[in-house]
Amino acid sequence: MTPTPATLRARAEGLAASLPPLLAGAEHLAATVLLGEHGRRRAGMGDEFWQYRPVHPGDEARNIDWRRSARSDQHFVREKEWQAAQSVLIWVDDAQSMRFAGDGRHPSKGDQARLLALAAAILLIRGGERVGLAGHALPPRRGELQLLRLAQAFADQADAPDYGVPEARGMLPGSRAVFVSDFLGDMAAVETALTKAADRGVRGALLQVLDPQEESFPFDGRTIFESMGGSLRHETLKAGDLRARYLDRLAARKARLADLARLTGWHYNCHHTGQSAPGALLWLYRALERGR
Repeated sequence: MTPTPATLRARAEGLAASLPPLLAGAEHLAATVLLGEHGRRRAGMGDEFWQYRPVHPGDEARNIDWRRSARSDQHFVREKEWQAAQSVLIWVDDAQSMRFAGDGRHPSKGDQARLLALAAAILLIRGGERVGLAGHALPPRRGELQLLRLAQAFADQADAPDYGVPEARGMLPGSRAVFVSDFLGDMAAVETALTKAADRGVRGALLQVLDPQEESFPFDGRTIFESMGGSLRHETLKAGDLRARYLDRLAARKARLADLARLTGWHYNCHHTGQSAPGALLWLYRALERGR
């Protein structure tokens, strides 16, 4: 049975009451990115006027704008902007590694990833797109209620492995997708997911989120390194001696992610939690626009 508007509103208000911090933060972040009216900027079926163009052979007479044509020696067609909604699936890594927050001056990687993903969903949904979550029972939909569903899904924290595996199931052919993660786990899993997506004609964006300490490796002397889940542990008396090798391996991982993105028609960017969130959001939104 189709729920009534009153029922939907009650459900939405109930969800919103439990999600103010994340949703309010995402709303604020989305508002800082001035994008104007969302548009495809190509001719097609829609309601929004885009441009006038001269009549071409084969154009139907009913498409001619006679008022505009009367002001010129030519006949013109009034084109409307393409407004067919597309589907965007978002995967946000919820593994233990994403809970790392370095020295505590910045949010955890997971908090930043969820904030950026939800803010991007706000921009996409309010631009007429359908947005859903990969790997969840949340197919792409439009509307404000879907934003509340997304926020609820991000707020639900379950037991998770040390490192996440990108989820490519449920992606529709020709759709778009977003993977947000630290990508510090198995790179073969990332390659598999991107290959599956590319085989279906799916294009999208890889956003790697790291903590500033993971970027700079500011450790020296006796140090114990332990994964967030506790399954990996390494103790050294000379952490500083590991810095160069660590930074080389991190640079190699970033380069491989960038190569995978380029080969599969995706876009890659690395963002750390000490950088501007609006800047990362703007990049993510534009990457999805380029992925059409």
